[in-house]
Amino acid sequence: MKSLLFTRFFIFLPWILIVIIMLDVDTRRPATPISPRPYFSPYAVGRGGARLPLRRGGPAHGSEKRNQSRPQLQPEPQLPTIYAITPTYSRPVQKAELTRLANTFRQVAQLHWILVEDAAARSELVSRFLARAGLPSTHLHVPTPRRYKRPGLPRATEQRNAGLAWLRQRHQHQQRAQPGVLFFADDDNTYSLELFQEMRTTRKVSVWPVGLVGGRRYERPLVENGKVVGWYTGWRADRPFAIDMAGFAVSLQVILSNPKAVFKRRGSQPGMQESDFLKQITTVEELEPKANNCTKVLVWHTRTEKVNLANEPKYHLDTVKIEV
Repeated sequence: MKSLLFTRFFIFLPWILIVIIMLDVDTRRPATPISPRPYFSPYAVGRGGARLPLRRGGPAHGSEKRNQSRPQLQPEPQLPTIYAITPTYSRPVQKAELTRLANTFRQVAQLHWILVEDAAARSELVSRFLARAGLPSTHLHVPTPRRYKRPGLPRATEQRNAGLAWLRQRHQHQQRAQPGVLFFADDDNTYSLELFQEMRTTRKVSVWPVGLVGGRRYERPLVENGKVVGWYTGWRADRPFAIDMAGFAVSLQVILSNPKAVFKRRGSQPGMQESDFLKQITTVEELEPKANNCTKVLVWHTRTEKVNLANEPKYHLDTVKIEV
């Protein structure tokens, strides 16, 4: 029995030694590199899970062809600034109307508010209001001479002219005026946001209807074949420009090109200041109809109702001073 076991042991022993030697040699052999240089996957996961091919070779490999075939991005045109000139004066509803107007202006991109007080100095009420309004703005003031405050005379003439003077002074040293549009935005009107989209493309002078004005539901320029040919109005249709102050906008370039164009006091009748001003810078044939060929009302001459303060005490009785 023992001799049989020894016989089998010596038979298998050489084979066992051969296997051990082969394994030992294989483990000591250095590993052969898979490729002569590092390998990168031809695709990598980009932003959002997109698989983006990675370039192989130097940075200049194939770059010229790719740059030639890549479309060139055109710079976005600069958005014209809308300059809104607003005359204002002290009265019980002043802050309420300015608040309504500011809430509209906050929703208009690239707008600069020029607020001009009819006063000998800036009031604390308007100064505090503008500081909190969060709007690009300029605060001016100029008083209306007492002799021009009689009923029936044109209003806000000095204030609008002060806004025009500031605008010209601001841009006088620029070789090329920045794109812009001027709009006279009285604080007792109501404005649709669509109106500012319409006026921003003004090339020279643009026009549109105005609601609740002239004793009618609306007034508007009459348009045929894209040109203004007359006026739908309830008062003095013979005016050269039978239009409300809220019914037109002027390109900044036109304002700068006509430095003497202002609102006149002498010789100007009530309701004629728009015509007197526009005659200095344009003609009826040059007007640009907006608001779907002047068939949509986007601004209303609403005017806040006169406040009844019959129960207001003559002297301040409340222990707290509240700004209204």
